[in-house]
Amino acid sequence: MKVIEVFPTGGGGYLVATKLLGSGAGLVSGASLMVDYVLTVAISLAAASKAIFSIPILHQWVHLSLWLTLGSLAVLTYLNIRGVKESTLVLTPIFLTFLLTHVVVIGWGIFGHWDNLTTVVKEAGSTVSTARDTGTLWPLFVGFMLAYTMGAGTYTGIEAVSNSMNVLREPKVVTGKRTMRLMAWSLAVTAGGILLCYVLWGVKPMGEKSLNAIMIEAVAGKWNFPPGLIATFIFVTIFSEAALLIAAAQAGFLGGPAVLSNLALDSWVPHRFANLSDRLVTMNGVVLMAAAAGALIVATKGKVEMLVVMYAINVFVVFVLTQIGMCVHWIKVKRREKTWRRNFALNSIGLVLCGTILTFTLITKFTHGGYNTVLITLGLIVFCISVKLHYRKVSRLLRRLDMAFREIPEAATDPGLVNPGEDAPTAVLFVGGYGGFGIHTFFAIHKAWPRYYQRFIFLSVGVVDTAHFKGVEEVENLEKETENTIRKYVRLARGQGCYAVGEYKIGPDAVELMMDMARKVKKDYPQAVFFSGKLVFPNENWMTRLLHNQTAYAVQREMQFEGMAMIVLPVRAI
Repeated sequence: MKVIEVFPTGGGGYLVATKLLGSGAGLVSGASLMVDYVLTVAISLAAASKAIFSIPILHQWVHLSLWLTLGSLAVLTYLNIRGVKESTLVLTPIFLTFLLTHVVVIGWGIFGHWDNLTTVVKEAGSTVSTARDTGTLWPLFVGFMLAYTMGAGTYTGIEAVSNSMNVLREPKVVTGKRTMRLMAWSLAVTAGGILLCYVLWGVKPMGEKSLNAIMIEAVAGKWNFPPGLIATFIFVTIFSEAALLIAAAQAGFLGGPAVLSNLALDSWVPHRFANLSDRLVTMNGVVLMAAAAGALIVATKGKVEMLVVMYAINVFVVFVLTQIGMCVHWIKVKRREKTWRRNFALNSIGLVLCGTILTFTLITKFTHGGYNTVLITLGLIVFCISVKLHYRKVSRLLRRLDMAFREIPEAATDPGLVNPGEDAPTAVLFVGGYGGFGIHTFFAIHKAWPRYYQRFIFLSVGVVDTAHFKGVEEVENLEKETENTIRKYVRLARGQGCYAVGEYKIGPDAVELMMDMARKVKKDYPQAVFFSGKLVFPNENWMTRLLHNQTAYAVQREMQFEGMAMIVLPVRAI
């Protein structure tokens, strides 16, 4: 909840780590989140398949579990590529069915065996006493910690609230806190009730069946109802679990591309993944998520136990970095925050708890799947670093381009140029920061169409990424910076004797905002032709094609669909 208070605009673990601990910690958090979202898809579908084949009438085909998991992944991938998202109309009946059936099972399971509670408590006390007398309390404690870790992935649902603050109704902080409380209580009651039923009914593993299915069969088997009705109830109850797990997998398909977009905006992954409004970009993100999830499912043979271990490790990596970041934050603001000691203590406790669990899991489960997630995450981090280094190299090349155009004169004042009529030939140029790239594109238009265009309009988008999406002050600075960029380009054009104006917008999605401005300009100036620059290299290869921004082509595709002309001009990296 403290994360919501400090970051009311949202952002989650990646933003917290980047803002408070630096880009390196942000990369570790972002890479861990990406792997987590892939594992969310894999583990949800694997668990759904296990639940389905735990239904008594389907259990004989349990050997097909892996194929059902992969088939479910293929169907879900196809639906996401087609643009189908979860709907309240679909999820509501699934959730209500799950809720009602499990209220019956948990309620009957607890109160139907209430007499056994005293015996269970005595046995638990005896176990603790024996462990104390024999000096085995520590292994018992470790066992509890590991069990807690295996179920702690449920915290990602609560953490997801801080990632989705932008979709909550006002007041967002109050709504976010209320949502977190409701989720925490519902998880605690449901998980606690199911675990208590396990103990009261003496549930033990039975082959490939899920423990929930074993418990549901045991509870329902004691009812005095017709066998057909009991079998139907068991089928509906377990099937609602599977359906809800598939919906959870869909959350991974939605959250993964969003994290990928944040990483792209900070140049950790190819910039092409930043444009979530571009259907092709979103499709590529979905396919990437599906391919990674499929590889993990095949590698682990769909074993939920191994996937849970991998999932838990990365979850707690993100939590540890978040808690460290929050502790650093309270130290920084202690002079102006009266309650900083209490908040620091709260996050310190969270840090110790999460750090201890992460350490235990890594040590005890390293050879049971833990090393896999460590290697995968490290591999992703190495890839991100190599991408970042490439972009820095290109930035140095662009600075040379800036130096080549540093002597270009600008108009110090408005030279009094007359605005031509609305039907006059108009060149509309999309620009980023003021520098050699944009200037080169401007002069390329002059070179290709000398003295043809009588009006120049410069359009720019200030993208609100994790470098700016940290507070009102930073966003205001971004707006001033973007406005200053447009002003410089206008002065440049006027210095060359051209009538010029400019416009800009601030937001998280460059393509969408560029299209909004383009539609307005086209409406005002029907003869407008749009231009953008595209960086080209002397030796193009798969790496340069993968890493370099496809924003210009994404906008061009959108414009062609709407009947607007756009030309992409090459800018050589020298």
